[in-house]
Parts: sequence; structure tokens; C-alpha cells
Amino acid sequence: MTTVYGPVTDWATDFDHGDPEYNKNIHQIWETLKASGCPIAHTERYGGTWLPLTHEMVHEIAYDTDHFTSRNVVVGQLKPSQVEGAIPAPIGGAPPITSDPPFHAGARRLLLPAFSPKKIDPLRSKMEKMCNDLIDKMGDREHVDAALEYSQHIPVLIIAEMLGLPLEDADKFRGWVNLVLGNIGDERNEDRMAQFMEFDAYLHKHIADHVENPRDDLISFLLDSEMDGHKLLPEHVQGTVLLILIAGIDTTWSGIGSSLWHLATNAVDRRRLVENPEMIPQAVEEFLRAYAPVTMARLVREDVEFHGVQMKEEDWVLLPFPAANRDEAQFENADTVDIDREENRHAAFGLGIHRCIGSNLARLELNVAVETFLKRFPDFELNGSEEVTWSTGQVRGPRTLPFRVLSRS
Repeated sequence: MTTVYGPVTDWATDFDHGDPEYNKNIHQIWETLKASGCPIAHTERYGGTWLPLTHEMVHEIAYDTDHFTSRNVVVGQLKPSQVEGAIPAPIGGAPPITSDPPFHAGARRLLLPAFSPKKIDPLRSKMEKMCNDLIDKMGDREHVDAALEYSQHIPVLIIAEMLGLPLEDADKFRGWVNLVLGNIGDERNEDRMAQFMEFDAYLHKHIADHVENPRDDLISFLLDSEMDGHKLLPEHVQGTVLLILIAGIDTTWSGIGSSLWHLATNAVDRRRLVENPEMIPQAVEEFLRAYAPVTMARLVREDVEFHGVQMKEEDWVLLPFPAANRDEAQFENADTVDIDREENRHAAFGLGIHRCIGSNLARLELNVAVETFLKRFPDFELNGSEEVTWSTGQVRGPRTLPFRVLSRS
């Protein structure tokens, strides 16, 4: 296996989605890759990684469970077969997103009631209070950080409460999210492995407490659930808790941040939404399309030819849903953010069997977060004296978002 480290010097031949420059300059880099003439970009990094950039190819791979396995959906320096103690198929480490058919269908089906509109919609008033409380804490300062003081807190607190985990552990959750999804190029050194073990022990402890003290939350829901007439295996329960915690936090946090970044840099759109708040749901769908935060991954199950390239067994394949959403063959004026766009069958929540179960929750959080922010801060802009910083890895969103508040209500 070829291992490549160090910064990228030529994006056309050696891309690295874990390089800090990637998410910061993602749209320009995609144009560079497309211009290189290869139907699918390839890099030797991470033992070999492919990057299709068209909607057609992303769609095809997402639906092809025969040639592409979901056993691991986050690219790393090691493949699952090289990781000691990795949970094998069909469960995988975070079911159902790491599960393949036929196990996947049952694992996904049991979660659907917990994320139905009937369960999610009543959370609106709680979200509104949470958003207003966060803004209240900003006081009357002219300069605020909409990522550090606002967007990063909302999904953490919601997911922790839904799982029945202590809200005071929010900082730990954000650290573990970064451990799993950020800094993907880091080697598994002793300190990094100790953090993984701490995370695993934390989840094990709280699941055990739920066994002894059942309550009305998602962990107890999983412990009470059955598949094929049997209670879920312990590794299934813990893996799903891990999935809900990780996926439910970083993706929505990033989506909220990117939406606010757009509004800080587009005064016309901001004023239109302030004056016409009924447009916010449609605008949020366009923000999801244009700034979709999530890129998933698959592993090649066995050697296969795909659109003229030879993929090898256990090569990584990235599924950049954000790039699929920017494909001119799929969306008219795909690179233009148009909050009046009416036909918008975007792939922000994924494609295929792993389409996001939590889309109802994410949509509600995004709508409430944007609506509340605009209501309280009708006019704001980027603080030009400070830099916006972006995440690294497969989830893209601003990690610092320095704003200058021009008016408040």
C-alpha cells in the first residue's frame, strides 16, 4: 500500500480532501480536477482514493451495493481489514450507515419512527428557546462568532437530549466529532487511540446506565428494539448511538454555519428573507443544495472497471454529494445560489439506501436557526479583520464565523 503524506502540490494529480486548503477552496479545486480531463479524480493518498464529481457517477455508486461496500464511510489511513477489533460486516461500526444489504434494511427500518415528523416537529419550541438563549448570551457586542457562539451548540444540545446524555458534556461531544471526522490524515498514534478508547468507554458507560435505569430517550429506544425477533446486539446499539451522536452534530452544525456565512456575504438575500420570512424554508433547501456539508465514502468490494478507470479491491471511493449538487447537467445554473429555486431535488441528505434518516431533524434545526438569527440580527456582515476558518475532512462547514452585527432586535 502506498502511503502519501504532506501538503498537496498539484490538485489535479494528488488531491487530498483532508488538506486544510480543500474545504476552504473546494469549488475552485473541483474545477481544477474536472479540467484535468480525467472522468474521476484519483490520488494515492489513503492507500488509493477515487473522487467522482458528476451527479450521474455519485448516484450510480450510491445505489450500487454489489460493487461498493459501506463497511466504512470515513476515509482513513487504514482500511477496515487493517484495523484490529473493527466490527465486521454486516453490522459495521456505526449501523445502519456502515451496514450492507440485507442487514441494512432492518437496521434502518427500526430507526425511522424515532425520526419521523411526528417525533421531530414538537421540538420546534425547544429549538427556538435554545437559539434565543444563545443569542442572549452574546449581549450587545458588535462582534460575535456565529460558529463558536451559535451554530456549533444547537445540534449538540438537541442530540444529547434526544439520546439522554448529559448536556454538560457538549464540549466532549464536539471533540469526539472532530476526532472521528476531522484530521483524517493523522496516524493512529498513542494519544489519538487513547481518545478513541475514551469515547468508546463513555458510550459503554452511559448505555449500561440506561440498561439499569430505562428512560424515554433514544438509547432506551434502541435497547428495547428488536430485529428478526431478537434484541439488538450490544455492538449494534453502541454503534448506532455513535452514529446518531457524530452524524447528528457535525452535519447540521456545518449546514447552519454555511447558511449564515451565505447571508453574511449576500446582503440582498439577507434582506429579502428578513422582509419575507415565509421564504426561509425554500431558501434553506437552496443552502442545502449549494453548501451541502457531507461527503460519504465507500470501499471497492472487488476489482471493477468503472467509467473507464480500474478500481482495486479496498480502494476508497468518495461520494461528494456537494459536487453532485453543483453539476450543471442536473441543476440549471448550478453554481448560482438562487433562493427562488423551486425545483430542487438536491442530494444534500445523500442518495441510495443510506439517505439520511435524520433529514427531518436537520431541516427543522436549519430553519429555526436561520429564522431566529435573522429575527434577532436583521443586518450583519463578515468581520473583515478576522478570517473565516473551515473544517477539514468529509464534512464541510465554517469552524469560525466572525460577524459584525449592524442591527439587532
